[in-house]
Amino acid sequence: MNCPLCGYAAHTRSSQQVSKETKERYNQCQNINCGATFVSHESVSRFVVKPKLVEAVNPHPNKYQQASLSL
Repeated sequence: MNCPLCGYAAHTRSSQQVSKETKERYNQCQNINCGATFVSHESVSRFVVKPKLVEAVNPHPNKYQQASLSL
């Protein structure tokens, strides 16, 4: 996303899920002469393709549950 003030690139510094379909992002402009911080919302507007059946999957293991690779 670009800064709405100066047009330079802005990076997401943090984010939080506010609903099932919306995420709030805190962004900071990378232009050293601007440095604006602003909030944006990312949300689902429509589906292009939806699966007929959504199967539940197990979550990824955390770093303590992962097996080590033997090389």
